[in-house]
Amino acid sequence: MDRTFTIHFVDSNSRNRAELSRTAFDLGYHAEVYADFAELAARPLSGGLVVARDDDATGGVARLIRQMGDASIWLPLIALADEPNPERVVMAMRAGALDYLTTPLTLAVFDEALSRLGDEAVQYSKARRKLVEARDRIDHLSAREREVLDWLTKGHSNKAIARELNISPRTVEIHRANMMSKLGAKHSAEAVRVRLEAQI
Repeated sequence: MDRTFTIHFVDSNSRNRAELSRTAFDLGYHAEVYADFAELAARPLSGGLVVARDDDATGGVARLIRQMGDASIWLPLIALADEPNPERVVMAMRAGALDYLTTPLTLAVFDEALSRLGDEAVQYSKARRKLVEARDRIDHLSAREREVLDWLTKGHSNKAIARELNISPRTVEIHRANMMSKLGAKHSAEAVRVRLEAQI
């Protein structure tokens, strides 16, 4: 992985932050440290990787990933814990963490993880941004507009959607037009693409 980028460490414990940043510096990376999400969000982040402690006291990594998405922070994230609980590992990975490491970090383990995740981290940032933006657009749809989009994604015509929803084809056209407008889609294929990017 390119060692010119920044590793953003999020940990509520100042001693942990110092140890983590020292590990990054020893590997040739630049490090920034934050006590919590508020400190992370207060800084303009243009790139890099977030490495965060999965701490119950702060709501955990899954919550941090949601907060980052809400704040339009698209950086990839690696979770850390002293004794990872399998359930927490699964929760973090489902939320979008790239990896889950055990602390204390050794130079060899951290370097291997960063090297392994290099290209994946870049692709993750792009995919995560598309996913969050697509979900945000879909969240603005009414329940009926969402149903029309779901049936459209399955390849149904207006008449078929009308039959499925027990409404008139003209009503489907109105919901479809409103849905396309809210999604910023010029044609059906764009609306379907947004739905697929949202991975709902």
